[in-house]
Amino acid sequence: MSSGMPITLHSTKPGSDISCGQVLIAEDDAMFRRILQSWLERWGYKVIVAEDGAKAWSILQQEHPPELLILDWVMPEIDGTELCRRIRERQRSPYQYILLVTGKDDKQDVVGGLEAGADDYLTKPFDQNELRARLQVGRRILALQQDLINAREELRIQATHDALTGIWNRGAVLDLMHRELDRAARAETLTAVLMLDLDHFKNINDTHGHLTGDVVLREVAKRIAQSVRPYDLVGRYGGEEFLVVLPSSGKTEIEQSANRIRCAIASTPILSASPEVRVTVSIGATLSSAGCRSEKDLLLAADKALYQAKDGGRNRVIVL
Repeated sequence: MSSGMPITLHSTKPGSDISCGQVLIAEDDAMFRRILQSWLERWGYKVIVAEDGAKAWSILQQEHPPELLILDWVMPEIDGTELCRRIRERQRSPYQYILLVTGKDDKQDVVGGLEAGADDYLTKPFDQNELRARLQVGRRILALQQDLINAREELRIQATHDALTGIWNRGAVLDLMHRELDRAARAETLTAVLMLDLDHFKNINDTHGHLTGDVVLREVAKRIAQSVRPYDLVGRYGGEEFLVVLPSSGKTEIEQSANRIRCAIASTPILSASPEVRVTVSIGATLSSAGCRSEKDLLLAADKALYQAKDGGRNRVIVL
């Protein structure tokens, strides 16, 4: 369903993310490459190897490349510093932590490697414990990055989704509706809009309590979302009202979709801490005219149709 559901933010431990436990070794010396690989695998890393800079660059084009990189400075095809520059120029997210390995120990060389984009460096030959410690620093930084990504996503979800039901909130669904109508106008296609209102919802709250009312709202939102296509838009318009936007739909589709939703809600009682609750919904529906009707006009027409459904006895669909 296109509405999405809230996610729970979890703190990410160093190395808990799959890509954070992967290490790319780009090293042209076969013996040194095997030594590095054996160390890393003994420490629990999943190791990906590249014999030269070109193969390393090819691996980094994959959809989920490693985020910990050990790059040799001197390699055929593309050297370590050039790889660093290319990686940083992409400004890829999430960030990739680069450990540059070099036989150069001149201060200017070290500065040049860091300026090219390396996060840290090791001078050959080096102690395996030092390598392990520097990789742990990289993993801590990548774990902090993952926490920030998770927090940003959590804030985005909170800003666009209804906290109770998990579907789009009013502002988000109206914004998405506006975009869909713009797209439909360009494509000269029709868009259906459904306005739904739970029948006698106040009686549910008064009889069974607001906690039961919350259960009902969550279950109704779930049933609506399960009754429409993955790319249809489902949002909580306010209180016990819901808004559904059906892109590329005609009169037949709008009636079928609305009645499918109505039947999904009315056919099975909703179970909660109280005795089961039977719920029905009234639906007002309308259709854009080749993308020409405004957002405001569509909402007014759907609302008018909804009131006709209410006045006509509830638990029914009216299309205007």
